[in-house]
Amino acid sequence: MTLNIEPTARLIEVFSAIQGEGLNVGTRQLFIRFALCDLRCLFCDSAHTWEIPSSCQIEQTPGCRDFETHPNPVTLSRLLEWVDRQNQPGLHDSISLTGGEPLLHAPFLVDFLPQLRHRTGLAIYLETGGHRPQQLVKVAPYLDTVGMDIKLPSVSGEEHWQAHGEFLQCCYDSSLGVFVKVIISNRTNFAELQQAAELVTAVSPEIPMFLQPVTPLDTAATPTPSTQVLPPTPEQVLAWQTALKSILKSVRVVPQTHKLIGQL
Repeated sequence: MTLNIEPTARLIEVFSAIQGEGLNVGTRQLFIRFALCDLRCLFCDSAHTWEIPSSCQIEQTPGCRDFETHPNPVTLSRLLEWVDRQNQPGLHDSISLTGGEPLLHAPFLVDFLPQLRHRTGLAIYLETGGHRPQQLVKVAPYLDTVGMDIKLPSVSGEEHWQAHGEFLQCCYDSSLGVFVKVIISNRTNFAELQQAAELVTAVSPEIPMFLQPVTPLDTAATPTPSTQVLPPTPEQVLAWQTALKSILKSVRVVPQTHKLIGQL
C-alpha cells in the first residue's frame, strides 16, 4: 500500500507588500518567505531566516499586518489556501518567492508552483542568492522572472563565482526574465565588481545589473570598525557605475526603497 504524503515547507511568513528592490521595484507583490539559508552574508538583514522556526506568520488581510501564527512545517494545500485569501482581484502584480533561500525547498516548489500558477494566474518571481543552479533547473519551467544576487567576497564574505555563472546561464537558456543584484558597500573591491560585470556579459550584455548600496543594520551592540558594514560614498557609486556601463548596457543604482517607505 502506497501512502500519499502531502509535500510540506518551512516558512517564515506570507504577506502582501510593495517590492522595494530590483527590476520590480514599486510593484505590489504577494510574498512567500521560506525559512533556511545556506549563506551567511555579512550584510544580511534577514538573519532570522537562516534557521527553521517552529512557527510562521501569515497575514490575514493583504497589507494590514494582521498576522496569525501557525506551526511549521506547512502543507502545500494549506499554503494555497493562504494565498487564495491574500489574492484579491487586481491587487498583486506577481508572487515573490523569497527567503532565506527558496531553492533549498526545490522539491516542494516543483509540486507547489504549477498549482500556484493555476490558482492565481500571477507571474512568479524568484529572489535568490543565485548559487544553486542544479535546483534552479528543476523549478525553472514554473518561473517567469528571477532576481539573482552576485555575492562580492569583499562585501558579503561569500564567494560563489562558478555557481553564479552556471546559474545565470541556466536562467538565460531557460528564457527566464532575469536581472542581477550586487550589494555594494564602502569596502567593495572594484576588481570584484568588474568580475561580476564580466560574468554577466559572458551570458548576455543585455541582462540588467542593479547596484544596491548596503543598508546599515540596526544592532543592539555597536559594531566595531572591523565589522561595521557601511554604504559606499556617492563618489564611489558614480565611479563604479561609469566603469561598469562600459561593459554592460544597463547598470542601475537602487537602494532598498521598501525601507524608505516603511514597508516590511
